Amino acid sequence: MYAQPVQELIDTLGRLPGVGPKSAQRIAFHLLLVPRDEALRLVHAVVEVKDRIGFCTRCFNIAEIGCECEICADARRESNVLCVVEEPRDVVAIERTGEFRGRYHVLQGAISPIDGIGPDQLRIRELMDRVEPEAVSEVILCMNPNIEGEATAMHLVSRLRPLGVRTTRIASGLPVGGDLEYADELTLGRALSGRRDVEL
Repeated sequence: MYAQPVQELIDTLGRLPGVGPKSAQRIAFHLLLVPRDEALRLVHAVVEVKDRIGFCTRCFNIAEIGCECEICADARRESNVLCVVEEPRDVVAIERTGEFRGRYHVLQGAISPIDGIGPDQLRIRELMDRVEPEAVSEVILCMNPNIEGEATAMHLVSRLRPLGVRTTRIASGLPVGGDLEYADELTLGRALSGRRDVEL
């Protein structure tokens, strides 16, 4: 339908997560309309990321290839508390809160047998290897509140408990501003079981 280079660009963009055929088409036509130097800036940014960025050698967050990330390199962080997350973008979400001053461990996914992802495909062995040398006293599990996140959290609890490490899970429940009538049973059940005393 379109000239071959245009169609190839649309097809390539359409393979990106969250980009459907219509969005891919819109982005492709946008790139056709912008000045060449702006399109080349995008190309350069992608190449630069692929050439220079990998994963932290300690926690597997995003970092310069062969280096530790800024959080692991920060001596002011609490080294004995690890927050375990599924993806690097989860680190960004937690950091935005300003509430956590420990370090992270990124699993780079969650257990999902239907997708062929088991414990061996995740960075679980590397997590276990950090506990004793770093004198970790608490591991906070920050998995997504879905089936895969639950399976991953339960697996980690079974691996960490024999080591005598305090293992906690972030609370989950109703969002601020949410209505009870729209909450599903699982979310409402979690909110009830995670209740705490009210303090004045």
